Amino acid sequence: MKLPSEFEARTLEWMGEETYRALEAALQTEPPVSIRVNRTKRNEEVTGEPVPWADAGVYLSQRPTFTFDPLFHAGCYYVQEASSMFVEQVLRTYITGPVVMLDLCAAPGGKSTHVRSLLPAGSLLLANEVMRNRSQVLAENLIKWGDAEVVVTNNDPADFTSLTEVFDVVLADVPCSGEGMFRKDPVAVEEWSADNVQICWQRQRRILVDIWPALKPGGLLIYSTCTYNKEEDEENVAWIAGELGAEILKVPVSSEWGIIGNLAGQDFPVYRFLPHRVKGEGFFLAVLRKNAATSHVAPCIRCREDKEKMTKRKRKGEKGNSSQVTPFPKEVKSWLKQAEDFRFEVRGTKVIAFPNAHLPEYDLFRQELKVIHAGVTIGELKGKDVIPDHSLAMSTLLNRDGFPCFELTYEQAIAYLRKEAITLDASVPRGYILLTYKDIPLGFAKNIGNRANNLYPQEWRIRSGYLPEELSFVW
Repeated sequence: MKLPSEFEARTLEWMGEETYRALEAALQTEPPVSIRVNRTKRNEEVTGEPVPWADAGVYLSQRPTFTFDPLFHAGCYYVQEASSMFVEQVLRTYITGPVVMLDLCAAPGGKSTHVRSLLPAGSLLLANEVMRNRSQVLAENLIKWGDAEVVVTNNDPADFTSLTEVFDVVLADVPCSGEGMFRKDPVAVEEWSADNVQICWQRQRRILVDIWPALKPGGLLIYSTCTYNKEEDEENVAWIAGELGAEILKVPVSSEWGIIGNLAGQDFPVYRFLPHRVKGEGFFLAVLRKNAATSHVAPCIRCREDKEKMTKRKRKGEKGNSSQVTPFPKEVKSWLKQAEDFRFEVRGTKVIAFPNAHLPEYDLFRQELKVIHAGVTIGELKGKDVIPDHSLAMSTLLNRDGFPCFELTYEQAIAYLRKEAITLDASVPRGYILLTYKDIPLGFAKNIGNRANNLYPQEWRIRSGYLPEELSFVW
């Protein structure tokens, strides 16, 4: 890899000769492969080296054929860069009770799925992405992960300014110059320039100004980038603390992990991942607590805004957004475990179930933001029928007793994931069938006797028509 000459000169100047040359050498090596296991779906040991700062993270000795692994499509694990899993240590250190959390720049969903696995029961995660096509990918990955206490939105950061003091925690993994991805992404090398670094740190500050009112006093901001330069990293952290008003917090780390601290000459704590020091890519993180400027809100992340106060907020945007009363077959409630804890409603033709505990936040988000997924989509109304939705199949709250099940072979599973026609055994009853692979739900089909209608989402299908001669899987 040929690094940009200006990147070399800039980074060498402020990192120093020894650190930069070690970084430069590491960028010429192959990046490691790491995954994070979804233990709510498959809690079985994976052969590999543990990621030291993430309980469910594992380094793999070789890259499996992820595309052709049905368990990957079922949400049993997520392919995530190991350094970024360090967010886990922040949440384990500072989250002690239920919170409302925002992942602001969330696509494709690595940190969102990780966060959702770590948040205490009763927490709500809003995962947002400004780019529409990327927001659809984000929704897909969170649906596959299977947690119901999730809202996915497609909004600009400025749209959150009006949501005054709603979030206990904001994760801002901001768009950056991407220096930390040089080893994995040749495009990042080609597109790098000093001018782009200037554009990035200024854009990052605009994003932070937009989102700051939405964070509660005493709430946490987790600021991260996948870049090395001090303008986007340490200098922005200092600016947040001084201009927006925040305390920079420490996160406990082990010296064995290889994480280093501040390289810009300041004495506040930050966490840098350099590929010659850790088994991972370039990553930077800092944690800040917003100053408690008002006396009625305690400076701790466990404080939840009064529900009655939230419901009385001045709302704008979507009109006529109250729960619809369109009738639907009540038996569909039996498809979801703990159905009494959810509000069921019809939006368009979709039957949606959303946790009762978060209805004030949900209604507020629907008024102020563009919600593209929330809770569990149970099914779609079609006449007097309800077609079970793929979101239900992926949900960890799916009541499997609500459907006959059919276990697929590997070949059948791949055909299903390609959205090809499948044939079920003659003993399988007619109607909606839950298809499983290794006892993990893959989705639904409608058995009509001589064939089964494949209900796998068209946009999620495996598009490759070939099958590699050599296959390797996580399990």
